[in-house]
Amino acid sequence: MNQQPAQRNIYIGIGLAVLAAFIWSGNFVVARAVKSDIPPIGLSFYRWLVASIIIFPFAIKKFRKEWRVVKQSWHYLFWASLTGIALFNTFVYIGAHYTSAINLALIGTTSSPIMAIIFARIFLKEKIGFLKLAGLITCIIGVLFLLSKGDFRNLLSLQFGEGDLWVLLAAFCFAVYNTLVKKKPASISPVNFLFVIFSLGALLLLPFFLWETNQYPAVEWNIPLLLSVLYLGLGASVICFLIWNIAISKLGSGRTALFGNLIPVFSSIEAAIILHEEFTWVHITSMIIIFIGIVLANWKLK
Repeated sequence: MNQQPAQRNIYIGIGLAVLAAFIWSGNFVVARAVKSDIPPIGLSFYRWLVASIIIFPFAIKKFRKEWRVVKQSWHYLFWASLTGIALFNTFVYIGAHYTSAINLALIGTTSSPIMAIIFARIFLKEKIGFLKLAGLITCIIGVLFLLSKGDFRNLLSLQFGEGDLWVLLAAFCFAVYNTLVKKKPASISPVNFLFVIFSLGALLLLPFFLWETNQYPAVEWNIPLLLSVLYLGLGASVICFLIWNIAISKLGSGRTALFGNLIPVFSSIEAAIILHEEFTWVHITSMIIIFIGIVLANWKLK
């Protein structure tokens, strides 16, 4: 009797993690499309400002009710906001200005899940069983197959520069955030948690945003740019973080992080549809490999 609700929670967690990866994959497409229209810190700041405004009416009652707990947990909320909100995507947006798309995807999608599983083992005492390890390795192989365009020898010609280090820092920050989310105080509701870290993240970015405005020309706002920021603030922030955090609570930090490997696959599909880029057998093969890896990593849960 107890196995059915547990198994249902597993399927819900998997579905939410896949949905989050799908929506998040559009983050890279949008970021590439607007990088010449808005500087990186500004894009990140406006994203979290919009997210805070959108979630405010849904969270204000919870915020008032849970203010005492929020105040007591300020140090935890600070680190969660700093790593998952203020730094993660800002580093990705900065790195995108200096490194190639293949390096961006390679470092971000392969290093973060590895770090998350290691952190989950060290700090959360999550076990790394044989199937989880096999699934992790299989996911990495699938991503590398995609990024090498079907020939692993292409990876040998990669060169790592300043932008790659920014993306590596971003992956590290998101791995830390994944670990911290598992320790979220139970008395802080999910919607209030997001409101607090979104708002705090925007505040942490504010001084750097003000500095950046003096270094770049004024942003020329238009409908596509406004819609892009709205997509990042609503879809890639409010919706994604909410369902991703729920997935972590149901699957665990390390296992949920594996679903991030679906992002480059979804990004390739979206690029083919939106940007009319070529979609080949390499993409199909990499999708199959990554799905096999995710199934392996979650097989024990059944």
